[in-house]
Amino acid sequence: MTKKRVLTMMAVLAILAVLIYKQFSNWRSFDWRKFTASSGALWRGAGLRHLLIAIFLIYVTYWLRAVRWKLFLKPVRRARLSHLVPAQYIGFTGLALLGRPGELIRPYLIAKKENLTMSSQLAVWTVERIFDIGAFAVLISIDVFFFGRQLPQREALNKAAALLLVLVAGMGLAALFVRRHSHRAADWVERQSAPLSPRLGALLSSKIRAFGAGLHTIKDGATFLQLAGVSVVIWFVISLCYRYVLHAYPRSSSLCLQCGMFHQMDVPEVLLLMASSMVGSMFQLPAVGGGSQLAVISMLSSPLWFAVPHELAVSAGILLWLVTFMAVIPAGLVLLHREHLSLRKLTAETAAPEAAPVARE
Repeated sequence: MTKKRVLTMMAVLAILAVLIYKQFSNWRSFDWRKFTASSGALWRGAGLRHLLIAIFLIYVTYWLRAVRWKLFLKPVRRARLSHLVPAQYIGFTGLALLGRPGELIRPYLIAKKENLTMSSQLAVWTVERIFDIGAFAVLISIDVFFFGRQLPQREALNKAAALLLVLVAGMGLAALFVRRHSHRAADWVERQSAPLSPRLGALLSSKIRAFGAGLHTIKDGATFLQLAGVSVVIWFVISLCYRYVLHAYPRSSSLCLQCGMFHQMDVPEVLLLMASSMVGSMFQLPAVGGGSQLAVISMLSSPLWFAVPHELAVSAGILLWLVTFMAVIPAGLVLLHREHLSLRKLTAETAAPEAAPVARE
């Protein structure tokens, strides 16, 4: 690791420490003994069983993502799940350990395993994100419109859900236009951007062309419905994972008298927490993160939402992060060892993916 990278990492860690300290300093009544007690209460009764179920569910979502990627590749390659599943686990392990630099590991590995170009798999990766956003928008809209009576801030949620549906519909129409006229759209964007920055115009143009190429993996309505169905199932399983984590806290315990508050939260409430996590992830610090966890903790502890005691909210926020984001690491490291791969080399090779061989230890 270079000196510049070490200094950058130290600066990022310092910024995150300041943000966390500021968050905690606002909670003048924060009691570390209560925090320890609420976390310790997990290991009594059914808590451990619920956590293991949650980890199993999050592992299922990686398998489902491999199934979805197989559907994306169907028009060009009969891809094997034996190639796609390890790439998901290894890719998300890279994301957990390396942050944003690890995001390209999944498309890179799949491109190499299936003998495809990196640009084609980056296109799939981009379209995958669109399906994720759309699937979650469908779930949160059903949540708000059909279960809104039991949710806090009902009026605000109704407006937000309606706006989200409009945005997703707009994204869908834009995607349909790009699919049919990707080259024309790319040329227009490049011409409009050129007076400001020719380099930016060329970059945006290449992104639009890649996105259009990715959309061409959806050959017909049946494929679209399959992809949409798998995407909705992925996010519903994630919501069940959240639910099991929260329900791992005991209903009543001498260690944590208020842990039972989480048992009043089911999938409708959990989807709101997931939404806050997704919004928070947009403000992650490089290679460290922190945004999604702080967003979940803030929503749990806010009097406007769930009014969970601060200590319990911090405990749950950290636990949700560990299960949904970090629990993949053991499986990913095992697969890395089995495949004789190196995360460090994989990350370096994604900088020049078309020419670089797969990294070997």
